[in-house]
Amino acid sequence: MATDTRRMLRLPVVLPAAVGVAVAVTVAGAWAGGGAVAEVPGIADAGSVTTWGLPVARTVMDAAAVATVGALLLVVVLLPGGKRLSPTQLRYLTWAALAAALWAIASAATLVFTLSDLFAQPVSEIVSPTVVAEFVTTDAQGRSYALMTAAGGVIATLCVGAGTARWARLALLLALGGLLPPAFTGHSSASGNHDAAVTSLALHLLGVAVWVGGLVFVLVVAARREEQAADAARRFSPLAAWALIAVATSGLVNALVRLPSVGEVFTSRYGLMLLGKASTLALLGAIGWWHRRRTLPALAEGARGTFVRLAAGELLLMAAAMGLAVALSRTPPPGGEGTSLSPAEELLGFPMPPALGDFPWTPLLTQWHFDPLFAFGTAAAAMLYLAGVRKLRARGDKWPVGRTISWLLGLAVTVLATMSGLSVYGKVLFSVHMGQHMILAMTVPILLVLGAPATLALRSLPAAPKGEPDGPREMLLKLLHSRYVKVISHPVVASVLFIGSAFVVYYTSLFETLMRSHLGHMFMLVHFLAVGLLFFWVVIGIDPGPRRPPHLGRLFVLVLTMPFHSWFSISLMSSTALIGEGWWSLLERPWVENVLDDQYNAGAIAWATGDIPVLITTIILSIQWIRSDLREARRVDRQIDRGDHNDPLAAYNAYLASLHARDRRPTSSRTTEES
Repeated sequence: MATDTRRMLRLPVVLPAAVGVAVAVTVAGAWAGGGAVAEVPGIADAGSVTTWGLPVARTVMDAAAVATVGALLLVVVLLPGGKRLSPTQLRYLTWAALAAALWAIASAATLVFTLSDLFAQPVSEIVSPTVVAEFVTTDAQGRSYALMTAAGGVIATLCVGAGTARWARLALLLALGGLLPPAFTGHSSASGNHDAAVTSLALHLLGVAVWVGGLVFVLVVAARREEQAADAARRFSPLAAWALIAVATSGLVNALVRLPSVGEVFTSRYGLMLLGKASTLALLGAIGWWHRRRTLPALAEGARGTFVRLAAGELLLMAAAMGLAVALSRTPPPGGEGTSLSPAEELLGFPMPPALGDFPWTPLLTQWHFDPLFAFGTAAAAMLYLAGVRKLRARGDKWPVGRTISWLLGLAVTVLATMSGLSVYGKVLFSVHMGQHMILAMTVPILLVLGAPATLALRSLPAAPKGEPDGPREMLLKLLHSRYVKVISHPVVASVLFIGSAFVVYYTSLFETLMRSHLGHMFMLVHFLAVGLLFFWVVIGIDPGPRRPPHLGRLFVLVLTMPFHSWFSISLMSSTALIGEGWWSLLERPWVENVLDDQYNAGAIAWATGDIPVLITTIILSIQWIRSDLREARRVDRQIDRGDHNDPLAAYNAYLASLHARDRRPTSSRTTEES
């Protein structure tokens, strides 16, 4: 008992020590990288308070944000529970509220220090309500820290009054969303390939928060000898593995974007700090592997000592990595001095591509541009799908090869639409953008829904033991049959979203607004893909859902929806008002002679490319209808053979057979029965 008490007393020492390590590494890294003490001749210094207070405030802000995510992850995912939060979950929800409050305070301090640093004036001279309000409304960094301050305050308030898992899940989503604003400011957003840098940094932040925050609170529950400690560690292990993959791959992409050459890794301060961070992450990955092999089985048997000691050391290493990350954000990358981006690079994230020429297919297939969101998303979707197929085959179950081919082909077409020349020219030519839109909304969804991913997941995921909280399989079933899915999967709603969203995006100022930012453009592409998946799931989907219209009803939905698509295409071809005029005017495209001709071509592409998917969908629906009738006929035959009269058709056949037998009886017998 004395040993356990000493272990519990170490916990309040380990967590502040981790924050201290992160702050120390931040300060040392900022000094070594030259980012915290750089002076510009002729410009006054912001003062020592801002010089060292800014990296410290950012470190505390990051640590508090990670702690908030970790505590909420523990409550929502790692600890067993039901719809109502258990006393243990409520206790750690209070921890989340305290961490969120600290997050809000540190974010506000970071906002003030950043304002002082940008204007090179001490905090006491620059800070006033008017100046702060103007900084928040006009500067991207000001908005970023203001959003994080608001997120921390809302989460802290929400956690105080939350008593159900639903509100805790909402708080977790807000916390994850609150991590993202810094990804759209700083070095990443200012780099030449800023769309890849921004997306990879956002993925990096989410991976770090889940990994570090989850480990912190798994360590807490283990050190406090909670009954659910082994369950929390077991559930966290696969999350940590995926978080490590996300952190490593996104960090690699971000490094390639920022460094002008591989040699700069070993010759520049920025590269050496990046190398130190990568080495720390590699060591953390090795520790995670050791956890999975040795300490988790021991923890399940009640031996917590080894796990707590190793996890504490892992936490200190993570704190050092976070400190290096903050220091890196204050260190200018090599080659950034004196380098200016062209207007096209600032707007697009890459140089203006050449004209399509007489053979437009050539540049569309050769001009590739890496997009981390779709690259990592499609890779993860492929790996998870193949893992599910492998699991089914390992236990002797069959899975149609055609579904696997359809799924993988859909992912391949997604990559083609989002990273080939279609993506590059889709930002500078409306006609190519419309082709990209049609592929994502009408071609990719057909292939993906025929892959039946939800059916595969339901067959391959294990069912949660009786009395245990819902697992991924149960959550997926609840989602498929939820009220929300029931509403959006109604044929009328799905059709309105599918067609109506095109009119809303292109015939309002929304298109121009979304094209002006990488986040907006990415959201637009994901939206087109999502509404296409919803519509074609309703029409030809294999996966289960809350409502499955009859095949005749699905055919009516398809036939009634397509004229509106043709109307949209014709309206583009006949319109004399230029859609997205503000965006196209910003681009310097000397090889575009007439922008209205390009818009006419966009409408023609939308019209032409819509007919083929509709024809294919009609054929698929007809085949599904015939197969459904054949299955129904075989089912009825089997019931009749078994003598099952619960089926209406079988009962009717049995009734006819009885009448026939009655007619064959002798007349005297029938007279006796009638009398």
